[in-house]
Amino acid sequence: DAFRGELGAVQNRFESTIRNLSAVSESLTAANSRIRDADFAAETANLSKNQVLQQAGISVLAQANALPQQVLSLLQG
Repeated sequence: DAFRGELGAVQNRFESTIRNLSAVSESLTAANSRIRDADFAAETANLSKNQVLQQAGISVLAQANALPQQVLSLLQG
């Protein structure tokens, strides 16, 4: 009976350890998901910002390219 009691206690400790490790695993998975979601949101915001900056740069470049033509027209006119 003593051996069975010890064996049962060991089995209970193993089951408790398994439950604890399962909870830790779930917590890590949830934390990993939150980190990945946060990174995705930040990268999406950076992409939008860079697209706006690119469009602004193209617009400024187009205006700069048109300026010599306008000056030439004024000088000829």
